[in-house]
Amino acid sequence: MQAGDGTDSLDRATKEFLAARPQLFGIAYRVLGSSAEAEDVLQETWLRWQNADRSDIHEPAAFLTTITARLAINVAQSARVRREAYVGPWLPEPVDTTQDPQMGAERAEALEMAVLLLLEKLNPVERAAYVLREAFDYPYKQVAGILETSEANTRQLVSRARKHLAAERKEQVSPADHRRLLEVFLAAAQTGDLAVLENVLAADVVSYADGGGIRGASRIPVVGRTHVSKYLAAFAPRFWPPARTRWVEANGRPAVLVSVDGDAVALLSVDVSADGIDRIMWVMNPEKLSPFVSSLSG
Repeated sequence: MQAGDGTDSLDRATKEFLAARPQLFGIAYRVLGSSAEAEDVLQETWLRWQNADRSDIHEPAAFLTTITARLAINVAQSARVRREAYVGPWLPEPVDTTQDPQMGAERAEALEMAVLLLLEKLNPVERAAYVLREAFDYPYKQVAGILETSEANTRQLVSRARKHLAAERKEQVSPADHRRLLEVFLAAAQTGDLAVLENVLAADVVSYADGGGIRGASRIPVVGRTHVSKYLAAFAPRFWPPARTRWVEANGRPAVLVSVDGDAVALLSVDVSADGIDRIMWVMNPEKLSPFVSSLSG
């Protein structure tokens, strides 16, 4: 080997990794629902890529995708145990999608907060199969290779994931209607207007508050139009008067960042169908909020 070959090889490896990085992050994040865990997976992928015999690797992106997906599945399996001990409802860690609306993918599938929350109920292999197929449009044969299973089994995994989402989630409204309903909901929540709240909430609405045991959030989901309306009206006088709101984008949807004295205390997002607001998601855990706030541009 001539002098400089090692450096050239590492330079090329770095370029190849950086070119694939948005897609790798998009895969890991969707499988894990956590940007912090996704970054850890990418760090490990980079180390393995550095140490691999790259002379035999003809498709760097495919190799990197395989490592990332398998590592993400492993992390998801151990995360399941940790999440069972999580205090209160667990919500995905929100991401700012203004710079990359698809988050490195062919399509913005499996990116919305509500979808990530539902994917959490699937096993990690089903989740990875769904993400690779639906968001990144990988052929079934390639997904099967990554997951080390048959093509027929891969089709079953994706089909099961699709059915689970279809059973749990109603058809969504347009982005304009989504924004409009969130605006109406926010105004009613701030004033504790029971009549308007009951008008915009679906009958089976669920409100999740993820405080991670750190903030004074409700430790169980609040279920049903009447319960959720009364719950929101009850805490409105304490919660909203000192608060400031800012419209942001989280996971491809409009959301509201709530701050008190300049510190973010909650990120509010909703899932909306023709029936009204189906899910209300309050991310209040500072460990999930602070990376999101740091990533906001401007």
